[in-house]
Amino acid sequence: MSESQIKNSQFTVLVVDDDDEIRYSLGRVLGNQGYQIDTAASGEEGIEKVKHGPSPDLIFMDIRMGGITGLETLQHMRSIDSNLQIILMTAFGTAQTAIEAMKFGAHDYVMKPFDPEKVISLASIAIDASRDLRTVSKPSKKVNNEDYKEGIVGKSAPIQEVFKIIGQVAASDATVLVTGESGTGKELIANCIFQHSLRSGGPFMAVNCAAIPENLIESELFGHEKGSFTGATSQRIGKFEQCDRGTIFLDEIGDMSLATQTKILRVLQDGEIQRVGGSETIKVDVRVLAATNKDLETMVREKEFREDLYYRLNVFRIRVPSLRERSEDVPDIVDFMLQKLVKERKAKATRLSEEAMATLSRYSWPGNVRELGNVVYHSAVVAQGGVILVKDLPDTLLTGGVIQPVATQGSIGLVNPENVVIRDLDLPSPVDPVSTGPQSLADTFDFVYEEVKAREGKRILTFIEKQMIQRAIADTGGNQARAAEILGITRNTLRKRLDEYASDV
Repeated sequence: MSESQIKNSQFTVLVVDDDDEIRYSLGRVLGNQGYQIDTAASGEEGIEKVKHGPSPDLIFMDIRMGGITGLETLQHMRSIDSNLQIILMTAFGTAQTAIEAMKFGAHDYVMKPFDPEKVISLASIAIDASRDLRTVSKPSKKVNNEDYKEGIVGKSAPIQEVFKIIGQVAASDATVLVTGESGTGKELIANCIFQHSLRSGGPFMAVNCAAIPENLIESELFGHEKGSFTGATSQRIGKFEQCDRGTIFLDEIGDMSLATQTKILRVLQDGEIQRVGGSETIKVDVRVLAATNKDLETMVREKEFREDLYYRLNVFRIRVPSLRERSEDVPDIVDFMLQKLVKERKAKATRLSEEAMATLSRYSWPGNVRELGNVVYHSAVVAQGGVILVKDLPDTLLTGGVIQPVATQGSIGLVNPENVVIRDLDLPSPVDPVSTGPQSLADTFDFVYEEVKAREGKRILTFIEKQMIQRAIADTGGNQARAAEILGITRNTLRKRLDEYASDV
């Protein structure tokens, strides 16, 4: 028995179908892979087997059976055990079938007559998911939404430093410049300053300077008089007047034109505005908070941003750290987001498996907290039951972006399963064509072909494939997702190859 068969022997697969031949043939295909096989001739019998347990690790079940249908059986089974991995089988691949199957929590569905290789692949993926469910990450302390009213979550040193600066500056009327990458939560920081300021009882308005057309931004900020331009059919009060005795947050201020910058400078210097088309000077009492993800110092040197305005804005500066600088906060942020989604009835998942959490913790997050929020929402929606698994994460998360090498995550003890062990394949030493001096890629391949042919006979492709996989695993520090991307195969195919090579030893 191969190593993969021995490994599979610890898992039980239940086949539910009223067709004797299907139960036999599917049982034989999966049994040959080492799985323990159990069968049921109806949905009712399948429910009884699940009810009286132990629950199987995977269920293959027909949709159309005598008695209750596969979809009805699926719902009954998942009401008994919400973590069941169920693959439905159907001879009718309609849109309705696919939608209903996934809606009621099926892991996947397969068409009849089934392709044995497809069934084996699906079973392997589903068993991985079942195994993943056995470990659920638990943050060291449950995040309390009441502790994070502003939505800023974290215990790491970088974000704690931000909290300290907010505490120092909040009670003053000083202008604050918030900088940081896109998606780090600069508006949340501005809102937090406002909430803890002496102006918290007044108005707060956020203006995205990059989202307003240049010909409208002055009107938006300062208002306009009737007839001042085409379309100005009435007088309009701008944001600064509306925020009198309050706080205005100018987001993406680096995208503001030099002409508008001049008028912002006047507000900061004199506390005065003038509506577009008007001659009256209007006094306003407004605290200004600004934010940008651009390098204002470089823009000042290149005359793209007014130097005097820069110094007026930069009285206090708060740099919001990127998420990759505080990756230890990811588990708490995820927990906070999931609680919020459940409270708003947007999703049911409340936890993640350890591998899923480890995957989130080691990802580089180029889109920062905003990207993490989108991923959590996506994963919570597609998750079957209350636990998010690796398979529920977006594919781009597993293959895109830079994966940070992480051994553990703080006191939570999250292990990066991709980087723990590089399987020893016991392969021959890699061929080194460079030492023999081939002058082109074609020469290299000719050399490799002849060398492998001489050593391995008819096993040329197998030998080269092993070498390439071994090189990719080593090159990526054991990161299977990245190695699979480089090789142009799926991670499940890579895992299957590793198991096969290990069984050859």
